[in-house]
Amino acid sequence: MGIVTTINSYLSNYVLLTLLIAMGLWFTIRTKFVQFRCFGEGWRRIFGDFSLRGGKQGGGMTSFQALATAIAAQVGTGNIVGACGAILVGGPGAIFWMWLIALLGMATNYAEAVMAQKTRVVDADGSVHGGPAYYITTAFKGKGGKALAGFFAVAVIIALGFIGPMVQSNSIAATMNTAFSIEPWMIGIIIAVLAGFVFIGNIHRLASITEKMVPVMAVLYVVGSIVVLVMNWQNIPGAFALIFQCAFSPQAGIGGAFFGIVAAITYGAKRGLFSNEAGMGSTPHAHALAEVRDPHEQGVVAMIGVFIDTLVVVTMTALVVISTLYVGDGALAKAYEDAGKYDTVVEFVQAEGDAIGEGMVISDGALVNAKGDTVLTDDDMNDPAALAAAVGLDNGNMAQVAFSQFFTTNGGNIFVAICLLFFAFSTILSWNLFAKLNWEYLFGKKTILVFACICTFFVFLGAVLKIDLVWELQDMFNQLMVLPNAIALFALTGSVLAIANAKHDKKATDVRAEHAEEKAWAEAERDAESALRAEEDAATLEILEERGDYVGRMQDDGKDE
Repeated sequence: MGIVTTINSYLSNYVLLTLLIAMGLWFTIRTKFVQFRCFGEGWRRIFGDFSLRGGKQGGGMTSFQALATAIAAQVGTGNIVGACGAILVGGPGAIFWMWLIALLGMATNYAEAVMAQKTRVVDADGSVHGGPAYYITTAFKGKGGKALAGFFAVAVIIALGFIGPMVQSNSIAATMNTAFSIEPWMIGIIIAVLAGFVFIGNIHRLASITEKMVPVMAVLYVVGSIVVLVMNWQNIPGAFALIFQCAFSPQAGIGGAFFGIVAAITYGAKRGLFSNEAGMGSTPHAHALAEVRDPHEQGVVAMIGVFIDTLVVVTMTALVVISTLYVGDGALAKAYEDAGKYDTVVEFVQAEGDAIGEGMVISDGALVNAKGDTVLTDDDMNDPAALAAAVGLDNGNMAQVAFSQFFTTNGGNIFVAICLLFFAFSTILSWNLFAKLNWEYLFGKKTILVFACICTFFVFLGAVLKIDLVWELQDMFNQLMVLPNAIALFALTGSVLAIANAKHDKKATDVRAEHAEEKAWAEAERDAESALRAEEDAATLEILEERGDYVGRMQDDGKDE
């Protein structure tokens, strides 16, 4: 396990953090900020294709069904537990960096989606296949490309088909046990049966579920969060202020101000990258199945998925948690302020004794819980996450505690459990689809039933077992997916730009043509007005001349008399 942990730490802290941020900046600049100039177009295409009954689309999906499937994968436990973890370790300022990473990730996700559309394959029976494995072999021909695509496919199968569902089902079982006292094995059976029913079906069965589940779960969580924020409205300005303040000037006690900023950026960026999955190569599988006229259409829709994941759902979690636990007399406000204030555990407990978690005692100079596990040592006095654990809070229960402040303890636990059930179960379904497409890529369709049975077993196993190595392996294979995907996207930059700029140039041409047409109409109107005025002037002059002759004759007649 130590080797896996070391690999994960090196990949997440250095290689992937740098690679994914660089990729986001690269495609943002090269596509002329596609996530901003096409943001409105993305929303228009979503609502133009919105339907909870999209029906069958040959061998693919509607654009909205593909988006719903992608969001189902993106919006998972990371939007609650992951966001809380980023705040806990990196401080409230980590959320600012999650926002920034999401804005960059929208351009990366655009690139993934358009290449998945461009390189997808339609079989003779109408079934559609696509995803990074297909555009990797487009970027790199020959054995090298096939090897890289094969490596990616294996990583996806392990990460999203086998290990990932274990992590998600374990989260469901744990929260349902807390909220309803249901035994994990019972939850495991229910989840496995429901998931297995979808696994053995075709993509139309999955699409019909995600197109209904995703809007419901998103609205449920956002409305519940808004209720809490309305009830806690007086702390919302303070929450926003804390996010921006701590993004650039965090609590100095966290290893010093500089290292506090580094922590906020690092944890915010990491959680942001793995929350919205931009650059990981997972969601392109869904977008490849969309039946659209050209790749750009699905690319702009894909961007909105990243926006919804981070800038909507994660923001709701962050505002509820920060406004409730970090602002004013919140339970973690003191822990964050106390980072670096005390030198020893004994000093901390003597000063903050009333806040210490129930059942915790000092043993050999360290704070231990009722199970005998060490919670806080003298070396942890600069760590706000460790101080939070000392008062009984961690990333797993922060959201429940925050919602419980307004929904009562049971109400908060039940609300988070239900939302997490939707989030995690929909993620299991979408991840399985992505893994199945890669299984077919490697082994064909004949063994798909075997694959579905194996995945169903892992869903049940995850609910009843919690093995730390499984969690570490999940992270490792998730991160290994990124490497071949990112390399291929960089190599295919020209293709991405051709699609993005073609639309951009066409819009510019259309605008110029529209302006030219408007100018021609304006000139024609001016010419017509000039001609009309000329005619009017001529008629007026003629009238005046006639009147002048008449007046002259009258004057002559008067003289004769």
